[in-house]
Amino acid sequence: MHVSGSLSRAQIADFLTDDPIPIRLGCRTPAGELWMLSMWYRHRESDDTDDEWVLECATNADAKVVTYLRESPDVAFEVSTNRPPYRGVRGRGTATIDPDPDKTVLRALLERYLGGTDSELATNLLKEDRTEVTITISPSTVYGWNFADRMGDTGRSE
Repeated sequence: MHVSGSLSRAQIADFLTDDPIPIRLGCRTPAGELWMLSMWYRHRESDDTDDEWVLECATNADAKVVTYLRESPDVAFEVSTNRPPYRGVRGRGTATIDPDPDKTVLRALLERYLGGTDSELATNLLKEDRTEVTITISPSTVYGWNFADRMGDTGRSE
């Protein structure tokens, strides 16, 4: 993975782990059109190598994005704050789709973004008859930035 920008690899990993901001994921439809959506994600060290990491999302197996990524697995992504001073991570990579019958990733995302599984949304997403998959994004290029030095007096970061 190629890393550039004003954030180190460790700072990028910390940002992706600490801030529960949805990922904006860009891909192509089977017709070749661009498609973008926001999803919950988690940052996880890769099983393949010690110095690489992946981003994992969860969705229903019937979601359009699953069809799109199976057809064309190349993606672009961004995770960034919405209020100044802006900071974030963007990049590109490849997505893979794997079944998640135990909804392991979904449960982790519910904990990360909602603080638990005790909500109506969580109950609906965790229904036994819902078929869940994991979208794993393996970044090839990552760029991290933090504009706090030049935007420090413009507001608070999320």
